[in-house]
Amino acid sequence: MSRPLAMIIVTKPEATEEQVQHIIDRIKEWGLKAEVSRGALRVVIGVIGPEDSIREKPIAAIPGVASVTPVLKPYKLVAREFRGMNSNVKIGPVVIGGEEIVLMSGPCSVESREQITGIASAIKKSGAKILRGGAFKPRTSPYSFQGLGVEGLKLLAEAREETGLPVITEIMDTKDLDVIEKYADCLQVGARNMQNFALLKEVGRSKLPVMLKRGMSATIKDLLMSAEYILSEGNFNVLLCERGIRTFETYTRNTLDLNAVPVLKAETHLPIVVDPTHGIGLREHVASMALAAVAAGADAIMTEVHNSPELAKSDGEQALLPDEYTDLVQRVRKVAEAVGRSV
Repeated sequence: MSRPLAMIIVTKPEATEEQVQHIIDRIKEWGLKAEVSRGALRVVIGVIGPEDSIREKPIAAIPGVASVTPVLKPYKLVAREFRGMNSNVKIGPVVIGGEEIVLMSGPCSVESREQITGIASAIKKSGAKILRGGAFKPRTSPYSFQGLGVEGLKLLAEAREETGLPVITEIMDTKDLDVIEKYADCLQVGARNMQNFALLKEVGRSKLPVMLKRGMSATIKDLLMSAEYILSEGNFNVLLCERGIRTFETYTRNTLDLNAVPVLKAETHLPIVVDPTHGIGLREHVASMALAAVAAGADAIMTEVHNSPELAKSDGEQALLPDEYTDLVQRVRKVAEAVGRSV
């Protein structure tokens, strides 16, 4: 069986729209997949298929083609070369990957209607664009709160109806995909499931965008290869999330690897999210790491907010209070402006 190969087609500056469409049509006639990115002067077409099939096709002879270059990296579809420009991912009406830095916020776990709607209203007022909240919770201990399940999803949908904020929530099991798709706007694959390949393939066939969190012991290459599983199933609406890795340090919950942000921006076209809450795990230092993430080039920041952290059923010690979050957003806005971005 021939291994997969990805090629990058760059069109000539003077290529007409008819020529571009002819290139795309020809690729599809050959049974190959095409991903089209349109720049100001040229069109870049990513092509993937069996190596033997691609190499025998006279792609360079098609009118309008300027160059054909193979993608040599093990991750083909997520590689920056495959698109040649940044990808945008849309969650509800919110676009991530552009000039604006998008803020995602909410509690670790959905606990009640009053809790989730109250927090949603507070974070929206502060400037958040997306509501996060766990309905199905992966916990280290089987005796810890595991989430409200479907009832939690319904409460998230109610909060969306009340505030207009699209919802991102975690999926842990392939069997839950249909019901989560019914209530949520974006799927989160958590750190513990980053290499759950059956789950990655399933969300790769979903109609919803996916945020893939870096595993606690995963390398950058591991993260990119896991994302490749999702894209290879046809879902290109993927966000990569740096949320801290496990090192020898025990004072903080994890070590937030801000090195990963510029490296990932250079390696992939996918938008990058940073989760400083899990990255450091200490409420008093979350804001500092959020600001650093903005300066490093993150496209979105995810933080946990709870209206009563001491009563939270999970991760209360790292959740910001609504007033603290409001202050953080104001500071994030200033850093964003300093690096040519907006919030």
